[in-house]
Formats: sequence, C-alpha cells, structure tokens
Amino acid sequence: MPVPNDAALSFLLTRRSRPAKTLTTPIPDRDTLKMLLTAAARTPDHGKLEPWRFIVLERPALQRLAELVPGRGADLRIDPDKITKAVDQYARADLAVAVINSPKSSDKIPEIEQTYSAGAVCLSLVNAALAAGWGANWLSGWASHDRTFLTEGLGLARHETVAGFIHIGTETAAPPERPRPDIDAITSWVTS
Repeated sequence: MPVPNDAALSFLLTRRSRPAKTLTTPIPDRDTLKMLLTAAARTPDHGKLEPWRFIVLERPALQRLAELVPGRGADLRIDPDKITKAVDQYARADLAVAVINSPKSSDKIPEIEQTYSAGAVCLSLVNAALAAGWGANWLSGWASHDRTFLTEGLGLARHETVAGFIHIGTETAAPPERPRPDIDAITSWVTS
C-alpha cells in the first residue's frame, strides 16, 4: 500500500493562484528564487532535453516591456482595452519569470511534447512559489505571442516562444474560492 504525503496532497487539493494585480513587495530574494526555479526544473522532461529556460524579469525590465506594449498593440490593431491590460501586466509587476519554450532538435521527442514540458514548468513554478508562501500567477496575453515583442523585448531566438510569465510576490488579498470542474462530467472510465 502506498504511503501518502498528506501535506502535499492537501496543498494540491486546495491550491489557488493569486491574481497578479494583487501581488506586491517583498518579492523572493535571488537565493529563494533559485530554489523555486530548481523545483520547477524537476518537471518531467522526456529525453532530458531541457526544452525550456528561464528569464527573470525584475522591475526595470518589466517597465521596459510595458513601454513596448502600446506600439506593438497599435501596429497589430489590438483593442485599446487589451493594450491597457497588457501594459498593466508588466508595469504593475515587481517580479516575473518568463518560462521560455525552447525546443531542441530530437529524432525521438516530438516538439509538441517539449512544449508540454515547458507548460508543466510553468505550473511547477507557480506551485513551488505557493508552497513556499508566496503569491503566484501564470499569465500570457497577446503580447507574449507577438514575434516582434518576443525578439525586441526578450531577445528570444526564432524557434523560442513564451510558455508563460509567472508573477511572484507577496499577496495582498486572499482570492475567493472559485467553482472547480465537475470531475464526473469530464472523466471517462475505460474498463475494457
């Protein structure tokens, strides 16, 4: 019979991301953040390719990204409300980690599985931050899919994309619980 880790299971059954707009200082120091990144990097990675990497964005870098958004939004004819929301995502933040999907050439591991691994890193980083007592949220948005923004703002190579921006900080308000999926409605049992 397996021995359960009740604390870990309880955490996973009750975990709740914190809205990025409610996060503030203090933020994790570099050693704490390295520990959180180390936990996130323990994500399943078929073939040990490490098809992802991290870019830690501190406040000045986030402000620079916020300044890039309006011009890109105008060029792409993005709705002004969506532009404002994207500016706020960066301008109001004190710390975010960009998880970069950086697939490697492989005859054995399809690129889509490498992308799944990068997504798993995002969730692992959110969970590590929450487990360590920080507030955390996984965001993306239209700017994170714009090649010019990725190249000019983050210096990404042509084959790289953003899996997510993980905002980490001190939560100012606990979010209310929200409705969760009805497991019976989304689960099929195949017995033969």
